[in-house]
This record gives sequence, C-alpha cells and structure tokens, in this order.
Amino acid sequence: MTAVSDETTGAYSPEHAEIYDFVHAARGRDWAAEAEDYHRLIRRWRPDAASLLDVACGTGAHLASFVEHFDRAEGLELSAGMREMAGQRLPGVPVHAGDLREFDLGRTYDAVVCLCFSVAFSHSVAELRSAVAAMARHLTPGGVLVIEPWWFPERFLDGFVSAALAEAEGRAVSRISHSVRVGDHSRMTVRYTVADRAGIRDFTSVETLSLFTEEQYTDAFAAAGCSVEYQPGGPNGRGLFVGVRR
Repeated sequence: MTAVSDETTGAYSPEHAEIYDFVHAARGRDWAAEAEDYHRLIRRWRPDAASLLDVACGTGAHLASFVEHFDRAEGLELSAGMREMAGQRLPGVPVHAGDLREFDLGRTYDAVVCLCFSVAFSHSVAELRSAVAAMARHLTPGGVLVIEPWWFPERFLDGFVSAALAEAEGRAVSRISHSVRVGDHSRMTVRYTVADRAGIRDFTSVETLSLFTEEQYTDAFAAAGCSVEYQPGGPNGRGLFVGVRR
C-alpha cells in the first residue's frame, strides 16, 4: 500500500522526529564525537563542571553522550515528538518540556548548551535576547553557555539546495531542501519521501530561521550578564558562541 500526502508540517513535527536521526546520520553527523568536543570546550572554561542542561535537545543524540561526562545532565525540548524520542533513548534522564525563549526549571547548571542552530528559531532580536537571558539564568556563577548560531546574514547562500538519501534496515528516506532569504530570515523548505514496509509517504517541512548578526548574538550575551567569545568553525561551519556568567 502507498500513502502519499502533500501536507506541509512545521519543523520537528512527529513525522520529522521519527526520521531525524536516521537522515542526519546518513549525512555524516556524529553526535558522540560532537558531544565530546563540546565537553572538552566546557572543561576548558569550567574544569569542575558537574551539571549540564541541553536546551532544544531534540531526540537526545548529544545528551546521550553528555550523561557520560557530567554527574547530572538534563534536556529541554519544545517538540513533543522529539521529547518522546529522547525519552525512549534515555530512560530516567529528565527531558523537560519548554520553549527556549521563556523557560524556568527552578535550578541552575554549570553548563548550558543550545546546539544545531535552534536559537535561530527565535523570530526577532527581542526573542533572541529573551532566549539567551533564560539560558543564562539557569547558569551557576562562572557557568558556561555554548550556543551554535545559524548563518550570519553575509554568509547565507540565497537559493541554496541540498539532497541526501538514507537507506538501511528496510527503510529509505530522501531529503531535498531549498533555502531562500526573506528579509532578515531564511525560509528552508524540506521535502521528505519515506519508503518502508508500510509503503511510501511524503511530507514537507518549512523552517523559518532568523539571520542574526554576530553583533546581535554578542549583545544578547552581554545583556544577559555573560562574557562572550565567538569561535569560527565548529561542527557545522557556523561557529560557536561561548560565554561565561559573571
């Protein structure tokens, strides 16, 4: 039986959550290696860090490694589908429901990370500042905040396209994306085709991400009471912002 749909979904819908790890592993992502790099980076700034909060932790792919490096590691995720996947992967590890722009867990951590450009889902500079402030409030004094940005405006490639195919264990998924600039935002349309024993189905995800400038990120850190340093490169070429709560 074949089921085909032209339905458009939001980013990180249940349909997306189900195939997220499968597709990105095929595209070369190594979450364990990335988490190890983040761990070393945090230790450089805070050698005694014992606790970590992974904001917008998704399916828990990085968190699965963080729990091995910190006495207490927890996640925060807005998407119910992603939280469910993280819970299945990490039974017993707290994965809180919450919006990165406004959350309050009533506790602090020695390190807070927000990876995979999730902070760029903030729709405005005001929302970016709110998100960074919320994360900084969850840091102990001297705690480390690591944020991976989306592309800066001058580095975004308008009209960029990409394609990938993942195939294993009776399932194949194709991913085709097209990104355009709309004012101070990028609009990425991603078309998925999923084939498995149940048949073939299609869905489209539309992700709107803000093209914040480097200065807007650093200003948000300063407003939240954190020092900040931008480090070019990073696991996905967009660099990292590393701050310490004063």
